Amino acid sequence: MISNPRWKSAATVGVSTLVGFALLAFPTPMRAGQASPNQSNDQVTFTKDIAPILQRSCQSCHRPDSVAPMSLITYQETRPWARAMKARTSVRDKQNAMPPWYIEKGIGIQKYKGDISLSDQEIAKIATWADIGAPQGNPADMPPPLAFADAKGWEIGTPDLVVKSPTVEVAATSPDWWGPIGEAETGVTEDRYVAAVEMKEVNEFKGKTDRQTIGGHFIFHHLIWVAVGGQGSRADAPQGWPVHEVGRNADVFDPDAGRLLKAGSKLVFPSAHMHSTGVATKGHVEFAFKFHPKGYQPTKQVRGLDTTATLDLDIKGMQANQRIEAYSTLTENVRMVVFEPHMHAAGVRMCLDAIYGARVETLSCAGYNHGWVRIYSYADDSAPLLPKGTILRVTGYFDNTPANKNVSDPRNWSGLGHRSIDNMMINIGQTIVLNDEDFRKEVAERRRKLNLAEGQTVVGCPLCGSSKLPTNTTSGQQQQQP
Repeated sequence: MISNPRWKSAATVGVSTLVGFALLAFPTPMRAGQASPNQSNDQVTFTKDIAPILQRSCQSCHRPDSVAPMSLITYQETRPWARAMKARTSVRDKQNAMPPWYIEKGIGIQKYKGDISLSDQEIAKIATWADIGAPQGNPADMPPPLAFADAKGWEIGTPDLVVKSPTVEVAATSPDWWGPIGEAETGVTEDRYVAAVEMKEVNEFKGKTDRQTIGGHFIFHHLIWVAVGGQGSRADAPQGWPVHEVGRNADVFDPDAGRLLKAGSKLVFPSAHMHSTGVATKGHVEFAFKFHPKGYQPTKQVRGLDTTATLDLDIKGMQANQRIEAYSTLTENVRMVVFEPHMHAAGVRMCLDAIYGARVETLSCAGYNHGWVRIYSYADDSAPLLPKGTILRVTGYFDNTPANKNVSDPRNWSGLGHRSIDNMMINIGQTIVLNDEDFRKEVAERRRKLNLAEGQTVVGCPLCGSSKLPTNTTSGQQQQQP
């Protein structure tokens, strides 16, 4: 079970509910006057070096009345937390890392949309700043303050539509529960294509809990939903919609593949996973939609990709670094747009590999934290272009020991199950399906943009090394273009 006794209302969760520094206990804050603020001209200072980092990756959460437990806007607010910032940023892609962006550096694709991670140089600056006494620096070096929207604002900006799920009440202590929770009318009077959707839990949690792990402020572990058209038919097949999960960031869809929300449609919630926080809590999930302009028509088809090995999970008690693999084969050419690891409490890492013929390469590796389920949207010029016949391999790593604070009792074996104390291993990715002609065009365009020479290739594009692509992209049945 995931929990945390100190977090504010999920109503304040926005873009950097992902960026809070207080998921777990911090080192003791520094005291004012603990070291001299005097510095030489080349010293790392708050105003010149640290404030710009905080503005980009931290302050949308660490500000007054937002989700984080402390503000990191001014020098006076930030200085007491210098040692904590050093400790948490140095973890980088592990469970306790801040900001919580877990993609591993130096392996696989490194370009993602909305990347809030810190560079090696930024992490070194924070460490140096803490070590030398956290000097303020010249006030004239301070960047202009950012203007923030309401703390209840949305990562996607002002939404065109907000739909609320039915309210659910969970007792203070109760077993995990999953099942349908009803439906909600959208009020949409004409067909509209969705450019982005963001989901967040809003609840009445105001008490304290003795739970010591992450996320106990939230009663929804996940919520599966579908859009049903005005005539009672599914309006979202085969594209589906993203699942609401604890800590999930916003989904911005490919510009060529908007999702259709039909006139008169309603959202139906066939499967919610609920768990208690230690305090009786009522809550619901809000769905914010941004629409494409009227008249927009998609040119590509999006399709969900679900690679899973949950039936084979065998997580032994009191063992770390347990590794499990899953395989699937692409039956169509795709541009992969999202990598989304989904595991449960014992999960700590997932890697995605692509195997095409004799070519084996890692696309993405990410640490995993059950309290912050992240999606990673590939940058447009780095999204994997994978031909039909490519084998996808997902490797999950599990830590079922006391070192993993998300696990309630690491002495227990666990396997497949819906509860947080059970386990799953799924890559809930998103792909754009491409016919052979469109696939060849996109590969040629990737070669042009990256100025690739013959025989030169890039991670995620196994056919980018050749200017003459096969007319049949199925591995082992290639016929070269004339």
